[in-house]
Amino acid sequence: MRTRITQQKNIVRTPELLAPAGSLAMLKTAFDFGATAVYAGQPRYSLRVRNNDFGDFPVLAEGIEHAHRLGHRFYLVSNIYPHGAKLKTYIEDMAPVIELKPDALIMSDPGLILMVRETWPDVEVHLSVQSNTVNAAAVRFWQQAGVKRVILSRELSLDQIAEIRQACPDMELEVFVHGALCIAYSGRCLLSGYFNHRDANQGTCTNACRWDFKVNKAQEDATGDVYLIEEPDGKRAGEQMPIEEDEHGTYILNSKDLRAIEHVHRLAEIGIDSLKIEGRTKSPYYVARTCQSYRQAIDDAVAGRPLDPALLGQLEGLANRGYTDGFYQRHTPHETQNYLRGHSLSGRSQYVGDIVSWDADRQMVEIVVKNRFELGDTIEIIQPVGNHDHRIAVMENAKREPVEAAPGSGHRVWLPLPESTVGAYVARYLDVGATMAEGSTQAS
Repeated sequence: MRTRITQQKNIVRTPELLAPAGSLAMLKTAFDFGATAVYAGQPRYSLRVRNNDFGDFPVLAEGIEHAHRLGHRFYLVSNIYPHGAKLKTYIEDMAPVIELKPDALIMSDPGLILMVRETWPDVEVHLSVQSNTVNAAAVRFWQQAGVKRVILSRELSLDQIAEIRQACPDMELEVFVHGALCIAYSGRCLLSGYFNHRDANQGTCTNACRWDFKVNKAQEDATGDVYLIEEPDGKRAGEQMPIEEDEHGTYILNSKDLRAIEHVHRLAEIGIDSLKIEGRTKSPYYVARTCQSYRQAIDDAVAGRPLDPALLGQLEGLANRGYTDGFYQRHTPHETQNYLRGHSLSGRSQYVGDIVSWDADRQMVEIVVKNRFELGDTIEIIQPVGNHDHRIAVMENAKREPVEAAPGSGHRVWLPLPESTVGAYVARYLDVGATMAEGSTQAS
C-alpha cells in the first residue's frame, strides 16, 4: 500500500491500519473492526513465543486465506536474531510457509534477509523495528538490499520521520502508534536474559522491565541519594541492587504504554504507509477497541476532520500502564492540551463480558462475564457496525433467576438485548457521568 501527499491538491491517502494477531480470533476481530492488515509470527522464528496459535500450520494457512478472501494483507513475522542452530533449519522450515503466500516477511537479521532474497527473490521483505532504523541513509541501504518496507524505530520524533519520508520518497515506511514500549532501543533488550536466562532476542522475553520492583532508600554518598531495587520474585528475591540515574532518568523500571492517536493526522500528512498497533499477546477485546478507535482516527484525518477526543477515553478503558506519546514530541505543550480531564475520564470503561447467544423466547442474550457489573450500570455494546449504550435494569443468572450483579469471571448472565448484539463485546462505564446522553460512538 502506498501513502503519499499530493501537495498540489492537498490529498492525503489512507494509511494501512496494521493490527496484531496472536490467534485466529484476534485476526478476525481485527478485520471486523477496521484493520486492513495483520501481522503474526511462527514461534520458532519470531519474538513472540507465548500466546501464539500460528505455530500450528493449519491455523496459519486459515489465517492467511481469511485475510486474502477479504482483500486484506497478512504479514508473517520472522524477526529473530538466530544463533547457528536456527540458521541451519530456517530455509527448510520456511519453505512450506512461503507456499501459503503471506504478503510479506517481517525480518531483522541481515543474514536471514540475504537467505530469503537468494531463495525466494519474489517474497516481499519488511524490515522489523528490531533493526533500529533511525535515519534516511539506513533506509536507503535496506532499499538497495531489496527490502520493500522499513518499520522505523520508535525513538524518532515526528519531524525526524518527516525528514526520512522526504529523503526516501519511494520507500514504504511504517510506524507504531499504540502498545507497549520497551526500555531498550526498539526492543533490543538484555534484561530478561540477565535476570531469567530467557533471551528477548530469541523470542522468550519475560518483560522484566515491567515487574513490580521494590524501591528502597539506601545510604547517601557525596553524589547524593542512592536507591536500591529488589526483584519481587525469582532467584534474587531479597537481594537489593543499586540503580543509577543520570539527567535523562532511570531506565530499568516500567515504561508507560504508547498511545499516539492524537498524531494520526500528522502521520497521514507526512505520508506514512502503515500505522501499527502492538500487542500480539493481548486479547481480542484489545484488538477490537484499538482497531475501532484508530480506524475512526485515520478516516477522520483523511477526510480533514479533527481528532474526536472521545477516542482517547475509549483507549483509556483498556488495561494500560499509563499512556505516553513516546518520542513523537520532544516537548509536549501541556498547557494547551487537556485531553485527559476533558474527555478521557468521562469515557473510561472496563471490559466486562462477551455476548455469546440469543434466546428468542425470552428476548434476551447470554453474556460470558469477564468482570463484575450490576443493575444500574451503563454498559457499552461494542460492535463493528457501531457502538451503543444500555443501562441495566433487568438481569438474570444462568438459572434464569433475577440477580442484582454479575459477580465476575466464570459466571454467565442474561440481559434483554436484541439478537443483533450477539458477538459483541461489553464494557462498563467507570464514570457515572458517562451515560447514554453522551450518545453512541459509531465505527467508521
